[in-house]
Amino acid sequence: MLSSSLKTPDFGVDLSNPQALLTALQQLRRCVYQEGQEIFHEWRSRIHRPAFINSSLNLAYYLALRRYDLRELQMALLPWGLCSLGHIETKVLAHLDAVIATLAAACDVKLNSPISHPPLEEFFEGDRLLQEQTEALFGQTMRQRRVRIMVTLPTEAASNYELVRNLIHQGTDCVRINCSHDTPAEWSAMIANVRLAEAQMKHPCKILMDLGGPKPRIEFTLAPNGKRHICRGDLLLLTRDVSTTVGSSCFQASCTLPEVLDQIQLGARVWIDDGHIGGLVEAITDEGIWIRITQTRLKGNKLQLDKGLNFPDTDLHLSPLTNQDKQDLDFIASHAELVDIIGYSFVQKAEDIALLQQELQARLPAGSPIPAIVAKIETPLAVSNLPELIVQAAGQQPFGIMIARGDLAVEIGYQRLAEIQEEILWLCEAAHVPVIWATQVLENLVKHGMPSRAEMTDAAMAERAECVMLNKGAYIVQAVTILDDVLTRMQAHQMKKTHQLRALRSW
Repeated sequence: MLSSSLKTPDFGVDLSNPQALLTALQQLRRCVYQEGQEIFHEWRSRIHRPAFINSSLNLAYYLALRRYDLRELQMALLPWGLCSLGHIETKVLAHLDAVIATLAAACDVKLNSPISHPPLEEFFEGDRLLQEQTEALFGQTMRQRRVRIMVTLPTEAASNYELVRNLIHQGTDCVRINCSHDTPAEWSAMIANVRLAEAQMKHPCKILMDLGGPKPRIEFTLAPNGKRHICRGDLLLLTRDVSTTVGSSCFQASCTLPEVLDQIQLGARVWIDDGHIGGLVEAITDEGIWIRITQTRLKGNKLQLDKGLNFPDTDLHLSPLTNQDKQDLDFIASHAELVDIIGYSFVQKAEDIALLQQELQARLPAGSPIPAIVAKIETPLAVSNLPELIVQAAGQQPFGIMIARGDLAVEIGYQRLAEIQEEILWLCEAAHVPVIWATQVLENLVKHGMPSRAEMTDAAMAERAECVMLNKGAYIVQAVTILDDVLTRMQAHQMKKTHQLRALRSW
C-alpha cells in the first residue's frame, strides 16, 4: 500500500514543461523507493543467500515502478534526448537517478536530495549481477556467445557416446534429461557419457534433470466404428477408469490423473496435445466428462496415447511433486555430485518451491552440493506468482526460469503468449534471474532438417534470454550448429533489449 504521506506522481500535468517533468520524475522516484522498500521488507526473512539481496531489492523497486502507467512520461523524455526508461530493468534507481540528475542540470535546478549521476560501475551493476547469477546456474561459458544452448537428450544418448560428444563439440552448454521418459539405468548412462565428453572436449556442460510433475495425459483411447480421426462436432468421453466403455458411438479416453475430473465444471475448456484438439465440457456423468470437440484440423486429428491434457478454466489442486517425482528425487540426490540442476514442472506458488527444497534437503547426503532449480512457468497462476517464486527459490540457491511456451500458450491463449513472455523476461531481468527460452525452437530443423523462416526469427529473438532449449530430433546436432551461429551473430546486434549499433555492411 502507498503510504499516506507519499504523494502519487502527477503525470496529468503539462510534461512538456521541463520543471513539471522534473517534479513528476522526483515524485516517481520517491514512490518507487518507499514502495520498493516495503515490498523488500516483506521478503527479507526468506532471503538467505547474500548474492541475491541486491537483486531482490531491485526486483522490489521494479514491481513498485510498474504499478504506474509511464507511457506519457516516456514520451515527454524523448525530446530531451534522455533515456526513456525502456531499459530500466537491471538497475531501477540508478536509471531514475541518471535521468533526474541530467534533467535538473538542463533546467539549472539544484536538487535538494542526494540524487546524482551514478558512477559507471553502479549503473551497470545489474548487468554484472545477471551475469553472476547466470554463471551460478550454467557455469562460466568457454564460448564467444553469451546465450547458452540446452538440448534434451534422446534415449539414444545412453548408448551413443558420439552423439553426446558431437552435441557438446558443436556448442551445447547444458543437457536436459526428461524424467518422464527412459529409466534410471539410461539416465546414469547419459550422465556418464556427458561427463566423459565434457572431459575430453574441455568444455563444461551442465546436466538438468527435469521432473515430470502432475501432468494429466491420455492413457487409453477407443475410437467408434473404426474411425481414425476425431473431428469437430464429435463427442469425447474422458473417463477415470481405462475399462469404462459406453457403447461405440463416441470416442473415449482415460486420464492418467483421474482426480482431475472431479474438479472440472460444465462449460470448461479442454485442450489435448498442446492445443491441437480442443473442446468444451458438455456434460458430467458417473462415467466421466463429455467433451464436445470444437477445434481440430479440417480432416480431424488422431487421438493418441500419452498426449497432454490442459484445463485452462480450472484451477487444479494437485501437489506439484508426484510420488514418481519423489522417486526421481531419490535418484537425483544419489547422484548429487553429477547433477547440476533440477527442472520443476507445473510449479505455481512459493509453497511449491519450498516443498521441493524440503524434499531435496531431506535426501541429500551431508556435504553434498545443492542442485540449482529451474522453475517451468506453464500456467497463469505461476505467472501471477512469479515474484514470490523467484524470492523463495533464488533466496536460497541458484535459480532460473524456463518459459515453457507449449503448456503456457494453451493455458493463457496463444494470442497472449508473446505479451506474457515479454513480461516474464522483464521481471526476471529485474531480479537478475536467467531465463530459458523453450518449446518448439527450430522444431522443423530438429525433426526434419529444414527450418521455417519464422523459426529462424524466433531463434534470433531468443538472444534476449540467457539460454535457449532445443528438443530432441534426428537433426539435433545440425540444429545446435545453426543455433550457435545465429546467437553469435545476433549478439553483435543486440544485448538483451539494447541494440548494439555496430557498423552496418549490408548497404
